[in-house]
Amino acid sequence: MSRYREAKCKICRRENEKLFLKGERCFTGKCAFERRSYPPGQHGKGAQYRRNRESDFSRQLRAKQKARRIYDISERQFRRYYSTAQQRRGLTGVNLLQILESRLDNVVYRLGYAASRAQARMLVTHGHFNVNNRRTDVPSVIVKTTDDISVREGSMKRTFFKNLTKDAENRTPVEWVKRDLKTLSGSVVRLPERSEIDGNLNEQLIVEYYSR
Repeated sequence: MSRYREAKCKICRRENEKLFLKGERCFTGKCAFERRSYPPGQHGKGAQYRRNRESDFSRQLRAKQKARRIYDISERQFRRYYSTAQQRRGLTGVNLLQILESRLDNVVYRLGYAASRAQARMLVTHGHFNVNNRRTDVPSVIVKTTDDISVREGSMKRTFFKNLTKDAENRTPVEWVKRDLKTLSGSVVRLPERSEIDGNLNEQLIVEYYSR
């Protein structure tokens, strides 16, 4: 199965940490992880006590699965990104994270135009964004520093985008992107440094998993 179709809160419980997959809901008392911070399933409560006995392979697998689920991509696509990262100069793990961060849906999220990556993916899939003035509905497009991202003129009339300027003001974008709230546009200034990418990802374990 290429896409995870069940409740996203189960993913956080499985990884034993908040992955903020549902945007603003994760900061409220409705967060399932806050109420049940143990793995889902019949033996979930007992599973949390077995984590200290995890093997090296188990830790590597969990690191890979966590990255996959945060960015919501399939195993086949993730493996392809890893192969691309190997061909680039520099550290393979950091290259991989930079590729994941450069996806169009993630850039839209980083610009503050969506509350979560899932919402950003939906907005891109529905064709609400242009890349270099061309309608783009493929979330996996890799955005380059020369690309301009903007909300389509036809989408500006929708209620969601009329209120987006006010909503985006409360979301601080990362330093490696530049946005213009007046025109609801933005661009990637440079590739993110490792310190600017989520620290709960362990790229070294991912490299070890694929190097077996």
